[in-house]
Amino acid sequence: MSSVAVLTQESFNEHRSGLQPEKGAAGAGAGEEEDALPTYKDAFPPLPEKMASPEGSQDTTNAWNKIRPLKSSIITQVFHVPLEERKYKDINQFGEGDQAKVCVDIMHKTGAHLELSLAKDQGLSIMVSGKLDAVMKARKEIVSRLQTQASSTVAIPKEHHRFVIGKNGEKLQELELKTATKIQIPRPDDPSNQIKISGTKEGLEKAKHEILLISAEQDKRAVERVNIDKVFHPFITGAFNKVVQEMSQETGARINVPPPSVNKTEIVITGEKEQVALAVALIKKVAEEKKKNATTIAVEVKKSQHKYVIGPKGNTLQEILDKTGVSVEIPPSDSSSETVILRGEPDRLGQALTEVYAKANSYTVSSVTAPSWLHRFIIGKKGQNLAKITQQMPKVHIEFTEGEDKITLEGPTKDVQMVQGQIEVIVTDLVNRMDYTEISVDPKFHRHLIGKGGVNINRIKELHKVTVRIPPDNEKSNLIRIEGDPQGVQEAKKELLELASRMENERTKDLIIEQRFHRAIIGQKGEKIKEVRDKFPEVIINFPDPAQKSDIVQLRGPRNEVEKCAKFMQKIVAEMVENSFSVSVPIFKQFHRNIIGKGGSNIKKIREETNTRIDLPAENSNSEMIVITGKKANCEAARNRILAIQKELANISEIEVSIPSKLHNSLIGSKGRFVRSIMEECGGVHIHFPTEGSGIDKVTIRGPAEEVEKAKQQLLALAEEKQTKSHTAELRAKPEYHKFLIGKGGGNIRKVRDSTGARIIFPTADDKDQELITVIGTEEAVQEAQKELEELIRSLDNVIEDTMIVDPKHHRYFVARRGQVLRDLADEYGGVMVSFPRTGAQSEKVTLKGAKECVEAAKKRMQEIVEDLDAQVTMECVIPQKFHRSIMGPKGSRIQQITRDHSVQIKFPEREDPQAAPPAEAPVQENGEANGEVKEPVDPNAPKKCDVIVLSGRKERCEAAVEALKALVPVTIEVEVPFELHRYIIGQKGSGIRKMMEEFEVNIQVPAPEQQSDKIAITGLANHLDRAKEGLLERVKELQAEQEDRARRSYKLTITVDPKYHPKIIGRKGAVITNIRTEHDVNIQFPEKNDENQDQITITGYEDKAIAARGAIQAIVDELEEMISENITLDSRVHARIIGARGKGIRKIMDEFKVDLRFPQSGAADPNLVTVTGRPELVDEAIDHLLNLEEEYLADVVENEAKMAYMRPPGGSAATSDEQRGQSNKGFVVREAPWATSEKAPDMSSSEDFPSFGAPVPTKSSPWGPKRF
Repeated sequence: MSSVAVLTQESFNEHRSGLQPEKGAAGAGAGEEEDALPTYKDAFPPLPEKMASPEGSQDTTNAWNKIRPLKSSIITQVFHVPLEERKYKDINQFGEGDQAKVCVDIMHKTGAHLELSLAKDQGLSIMVSGKLDAVMKARKEIVSRLQTQASSTVAIPKEHHRFVIGKNGEKLQELELKTATKIQIPRPDDPSNQIKISGTKEGLEKAKHEILLISAEQDKRAVERVNIDKVFHPFITGAFNKVVQEMSQETGARINVPPPSVNKTEIVITGEKEQVALAVALIKKVAEEKKKNATTIAVEVKKSQHKYVIGPKGNTLQEILDKTGVSVEIPPSDSSSETVILRGEPDRLGQALTEVYAKANSYTVSSVTAPSWLHRFIIGKKGQNLAKITQQMPKVHIEFTEGEDKITLEGPTKDVQMVQGQIEVIVTDLVNRMDYTEISVDPKFHRHLIGKGGVNINRIKELHKVTVRIPPDNEKSNLIRIEGDPQGVQEAKKELLELASRMENERTKDLIIEQRFHRAIIGQKGEKIKEVRDKFPEVIINFPDPAQKSDIVQLRGPRNEVEKCAKFMQKIVAEMVENSFSVSVPIFKQFHRNIIGKGGSNIKKIREETNTRIDLPAENSNSEMIVITGKKANCEAARNRILAIQKELANISEIEVSIPSKLHNSLIGSKGRFVRSIMEECGGVHIHFPTEGSGIDKVTIRGPAEEVEKAKQQLLALAEEKQTKSHTAELRAKPEYHKFLIGKGGGNIRKVRDSTGARIIFPTADDKDQELITVIGTEEAVQEAQKELEELIRSLDNVIEDTMIVDPKHHRYFVARRGQVLRDLADEYGGVMVSFPRTGAQSEKVTLKGAKECVEAAKKRMQEIVEDLDAQVTMECVIPQKFHRSIMGPKGSRIQQITRDHSVQIKFPEREDPQAAPPAEAPVQENGEANGEVKEPVDPNAPKKCDVIVLSGRKERCEAAVEALKALVPVTIEVEVPFELHRYIIGQKGSGIRKMMEEFEVNIQVPAPEQQSDKIAITGLANHLDRAKEGLLERVKELQAEQEDRARRSYKLTITVDPKYHPKIIGRKGAVITNIRTEHDVNIQFPEKNDENQDQITITGYEDKAIAARGAIQAIVDELEEMISENITLDSRVHARIIGARGKGIRKIMDEFKVDLRFPQSGAADPNLVTVTGRPELVDEAIDHLLNLEEEYLADVVENEAKMAYMRPPGGSAATSDEQRGQSNKGFVVREAPWATSEKAPDMSSSEDFPSFGAPVPTKSSPWGPKRF
């Protein structure tokens, strides 16, 4: 039982006075107290010196000497592979070929660094560097991949295999790494005892040796299992396992006794054979002795008291065994038996029995009757009430069971009785002053009773001092429980029932609003819905969770208010629907940036003037659609303006075709398949159908004039077919056949279409079914086309093999670039396979395998390629190297286009380093001879190698490609731009000129500032230069207009104003002057503190606006000059009251009377003097008001001062207490500190204290130890 001591003020004073020593005693104990202080060296031990003293040389235990030096984590090992064991013996390929590839692969895999060298005996030396595990892994890889492998077997007993493997295979992995071998151990179900090892000879021997060592070690070990009755196990283990531990230490064997909870009698002993035998003998001896001498007695102990006999984690049983040597056997917890058996020496059983009963009766279980609804009041908020009891009686366990009217207590008998009494008193008190009631309210009203954020229910709780439990939604219960003071419970019940009845009379209305509008109605951070709620405060508006994807918005409240709110919200939604009309406009991708305009000017203007939102696709997107959102009329206006821009920029034709609206869906096809096939076939024209259900027959076709006409004919033909006898058929073909069926440039499919009149549609890359081909037309045409296509597909399925002769010199062309030409042939001709003979075979025969038609077509195409190669010529095109990069284009796009268009190969020369030194002049040879050979003179007009571009292909194609290359050579023109405008054209950090270069695809070169030149050079393709020049000149015009505007804006005038009026013109926080600046668009500058003309105000801006601003300032000055200033005397004690918190009071007076008040600053000659400035009549009124306030506030001030006179503490008490506190605060004190040693004043004549420059200085001992640098 614990007790609490209460410390009162009297007992504390008595205690402290007892601690204060008498003066005499204090004097006597001063020396002892000083001796008790630690020395400086004890508190702060010095670091060891570099050179240990002779006396300290024996001190090897110093912690500083124990620090181990750091070692590098990188190691290097050298491995040698003899010539006869090398896997790759080709001496000519050292440093290349397969051996080098293997080494690179090993480095990537392991992270180690490898260096190879060849010894004189042609053996291979490999130096491996890296971390230890990386080096070991690399070694294993080297042995397995660079060294020839041998294999061997070793036989060890099957039961030893698991020791070779180790835990989780760790031992086996370690062995393999250590010996650089591969070790294969037979599976447990395999009867074989042979372990297979593969690796180098040296590794095999090492691995065999290690495995035999493991086996030999296990031969020495033994495992023994002894069956001993479970009842004698406690005597073998002993109390707290003391006996079994002593046995293990004595014998060196490991003894495993099953725990009491495991019903096993087998004790396992492992270790060396002799150790195991000795341990078994000791265990049997103990068991035999106990069998002879031990007797048992059985006693009855209540089941509920068993746990007290067992104790925490069985400690009590162990204590009884330790004290008496008697084992106590407790029946298992799932057994109903109450019999406890004691086993041991007869003379010890009595003592053990006493211990058992003492432990069993030391604890008791009791219960207190208390209504379950009172339990939480007994526990208190966050368990505060219960904590008071448990702190006093920590050994008592108090348990509250939900739904039961009782509290269970468990613990020491005396403590339980005291706790029971305390809880009974609490329960009686609560029953007398607490009451509860339950009311039934429909669950749908529960959340309305609670209110938003619990506002309603919290108000009721605080007002009536009750607790209200409303069941959670998942319980679906009607009962609401109210607990607390009887009167408060009745009042809360009445209010809740009134609220519920009022809600039953309320109206709930569901509004259907599309979920896409919910976020817009709610607004950012709920701002818009807050306005609606403020307008209809009695209506509760509930939006569905976004995850539910529901369109229902619920309104709840008084009938009339709900109706008004519903109409208001429907009006908001109608406006949103009107503004959310959307239309997509297809615009050719190349014109998007023209629609955006310079700096977004065009698109911004269209958006503002039509009040629409216009979204363009991303630059990297293939989409051409521009989406316009807003009111329908506005969207149409924006659409027309965008189309007009496109029409101006290109030869775009637009026609309308009349097709009955009932045919539109069938013409569009599933997911737009039919109309898309027409658009793709006709060069990407745009076909726009009217919206479904509009009844409009007009279909718009837009694009290049020729393609538009072509699309029109196809669309009308398809419409006619649909209108007469439209028929559709589907057939399937492997996707790789599609290209062959379509043919080059659509030739094959066009033949079928022309001969049959049917339309054939192939799947696009986006379609799921890639095999489906659709045929549309009249029934006869479809059947005929279907028949032709099926014959083609059947012939494609008929695989044949054919050969052709190709000169070996052309083989490389076909297989180069990883067989790109062959892959293109396979794609184009139905997946035909072309096989060339192996390199070096010197065979001309090429094999083709595939469908008959595909093979024939591929064969024909290959013959054309061979003819082209035979007829191939090489042509040179000289273009200066500086233009090469420009000709290539971004990522070589331009040169790739020329290669594709003209079917030629183009090779650019290596770049020449302009900074490289020219080759040294050759020595002069007589008669122009060198080494007996006549050297041809170098032609000075010959082109440089770095300027020559080589083209290969047919002659006519090479000539066309040369012309195309020359057309790409950039041209330079000069544009005259005034020098002073150059920096504006360049822009901030070059942004302006960079933007122009990107927009016009040219390079613009601005001369250096020191040249003072007006010429700007533009370099680019001839067709880009005119646009760039126009753009540059337009920018010059803009800049000149800006310059003129700046000159007009820089008009300056001054106005003379007395400095005392400046603060009034500026206004509070600059409000007045800011207003003048904004209104007249001028800059107004007041004089600095150090300026000579303190009365001059400067105004800068347009002339007319500057004059208007001067007039506004003059008007303020005229008004201020009419004002007067009067001084009045106000008691300084009331100044703070008049000014108010943060000047609130004084501002109110100044605003009310339109005057200015100036209170004296601290330290002023007359602290009571206040200045009032304003119009005469307003000044008088303000003074009267201030004097009235002074009279009112002064009465309060006098009264407060009188009160404070009686409340002042007696002087000196604070100082005394500070002195008393200071006496006891000595801080941390040490003896013999360096600063406490008395040192003499430094000797000025001493060369040691004041050494001269360059003179040797003897080391001076310091209390801080030797200096370290």
